[in-house]
Amino acid sequence: MSKIVLTGGCGFIGSHTCVQLQNAGYDVIVIDNLSNSSADVIDNIAKITGKRPAFYNIDCCDLAALKEVFAKESDIVGVVHFAASKAVGESVLKPMLYYRNNITSLLNMLDMAEQYSLKGFVFSSSCTVYGEPDEGNNPVRETSPIKPATSPYGNTKQIAEEIITDLMKAGAKFKSILLRYFNPIGAHPTAFIGELPNGVPQNLLPYVCQTAMGIRKELSVFGDDYETPDGTCIRDYIDVNDLAKAHVRAIDRLVKGEQSENIDVFNLGTGRGVSVLELVNTFMEATGVKVPYKIAPRRGGDIEKIWGNVDKANTVLGWKAEVPLKETLANAWRWQLALREKGVM
Repeated sequence: MSKIVLTGGCGFIGSHTCVQLQNAGYDVIVIDNLSNSSADVIDNIAKITGKRPAFYNIDCCDLAALKEVFAKESDIVGVVHFAASKAVGESVLKPMLYYRNNITSLLNMLDMAEQYSLKGFVFSSSCTVYGEPDEGNNPVRETSPIKPATSPYGNTKQIAEEIITDLMKAGAKFKSILLRYFNPIGAHPTAFIGELPNGVPQNLLPYVCQTAMGIRKELSVFGDDYETPDGTCIRDYIDVNDLAKAHVRAIDRLVKGEQSENIDVFNLGTGRGVSVLELVNTFMEATGVKVPYKIAPRRGGDIEKIWGNVDKANTVLGWKAEVPLKETLANAWRWQLALREKGVM
């Protein structure tokens, strides 16, 4: 059976991708240092799929430990590299932490892919590489300009893409796919896995859920005077289960030899922009639960509006986002209720 290594596989997107890969028949090896996740996730993945992934609690910056895993496990054919520090605000305050962790871990995993002659390397990238699109440039395409990064976190994604591209040009033994995510939200329909941020959530939907639960007093909507229909920022919110399925298609494409190019890049989104207030109001419709909110001043660094053109992913990758927004928001609320039931929050 073909084995796939998932770095950061206990995280939000990683855990959902693990489920989808196992459901597709792959054996999954999760590597995670649990710096922003819990080993309980492995138990919950097993509950969903009926199969327990292999798990190694190690840091991808530890090259010696990675070598031990790859030497021990045979038949590894691909890597999906999620492991990275990801809080934009924290990256501004601690740039060296982000450069050291995100770049070193990538270099180590690329070394492993080269040394063990894997077939494919899928990199978890981000729409942050596009920056603030020029007027009229929405939805952004894979060929849209790469703007100067607005944070060290965003810069690590750009640098990582450049490193992988240079390696492919130099004639690497494997092929790569860069997946540029827009805004992943939601949870698994079983409510066994979902997004569980440490401390105060940095992302919108977890904050909405915690406010609806009464954990947070109210949601701050940062700015209602943007050049958008309701004045609030617009994003492309994609269901995490749809996003996870795109990784299965990417791995299939690489390990089954469907990709002729050494490297390719795909936007992963819905192709539709949704404003902050639209998301909040749709959440209340989907759950019947009120979310108290206030309009706050604009937040520095926020992009006004961005959503993706996903035609290439639809046609070339053979993938499409399918879960309706209301269902995604209902799943997120179900996950929040499950956390409360467990006494987590």
